[in-house]
Amino acid sequence: MKKRNPVIKVKGFAVEQSVKLSEKTMLKTVQANNFLTKIADVVIFIIRLTRETFSRDFEFKEFLRQCFQIGYKSLALISVTGAIMGLVLTIQSRPVLVDFGAVSMLPGMVAISLIREMGPVITALICAGKIGSGMGAELGSMKVTEQIEAMEVSSTNPMRFLVVTRVLAATIMIPLLILYADAFGILGSWAGANIRGDVSFVLFFSQAFGHVHFMDLFPAVIKSFFFGAAIGLVGCYKGYNAGRGTESVGKAANSAVVLASLLVIIIDVVAVQITDMLQ
Repeated sequence: MKKRNPVIKVKGFAVEQSVKLSEKTMLKTVQANNFLTKIADVVIFIIRLTRETFSRDFEFKEFLRQCFQIGYKSLALISVTGAIMGLVLTIQSRPVLVDFGAVSMLPGMVAISLIREMGPVITALICAGKIGSGMGAELGSMKVTEQIEAMEVSSTNPMRFLVVTRVLAATIMIPLLILYADAFGILGSWAGANIRGDVSFVLFFSQAFGHVHFMDLFPAVIKSFFFGAAIGLVGCYKGYNAGRGTESVGKAANSAVVLASLLVIIIDVVAVQITDMLQ
């Protein structure tokens, strides 16, 4: 039996490795091109959204309907979430403050914690799950059933009617929902303080708001608008650019929730850093 020539063996190995390397290079190139294409799609989508937002023919009735859907239909969920936030924070913090003899600081601590950080972030994450997924699923189903193409044929601008109204409604209503959740959080904190104590309603709220300053409320309100814009933009983008199959509706809703939640956390980190630099 003849032995294989070592030179031929080495050449075969080199050819095999070069083929594998070229395949990996082509795969990475395709992935990079897809990534850049997605970034370009997002930029174009934002430019179209900005242009249509300042157009003359604004869909005011649809905007009010979306405000009703986003704001009023979410009040029950936000009320429960806010009350539980304040209640749990009070029950968890009270024993520690008792050990240090600082129970009187409980209302102010809870109010500042809710207004600055817990209220905006947790409420925005809840809205990302409810509102972001709803937008992604609704626009995704319209894309699958070709309703968006039908609107274009019937001379109705789908970007202006579907996207602009939803993004603006989310940008305006989510900060209001966050303030509403903060109020219910302080109310829940008062209920938690009365579980093992007896604090009057007026005294508790005067102590709570006596520690809250303008720079506690102003940055939280500003970043709340960015939370709302991010949630509305992601939900509409994922739904508007969904695929053709029915499977893509679920993917659009799921990816909208994940990306919107991630953007909320990133925006919060940036806002906290900016606020810390200004103080």
